[in-house]
Amino acid sequence: MFTIDSIRPVSDFSRKPAEHIKRLKKTGQPEMLTVNGKAEIVIQDAKSYEEMVSLLHALKQIAQSKKEHDTGKGISANKAFSRLSKKLAAQYPNAGF
Repeated sequence: MFTIDSIRPVSDFSRKPAEHIKRLKKTGQPEMLTVNGKAEIVIQDAKSYEEMVSLLHALKQIAQSKKEHDTGKGISANKAFSRLSKKLAAQYPNAGF
């Protein structure tokens, strides 16, 4: 995930934050900042962070669904679509569900 170009000293970031922010926005890739040669912090632009959080949320939902399925708590697709159709028909009676 991190390339040699995305690992930089925190002192470099402190001296030229605008340059880093511009690069973060342009590439959408995070940067790892180091202190005394050791990785200490990761920074990224807000848009990329929001996309990552959204993806993580979706993955958690998928994992939860799989767990429910594996433990027999899930319902069949036919049953789920039937329930959804009934809800939509009640909410939108003129839609023809």
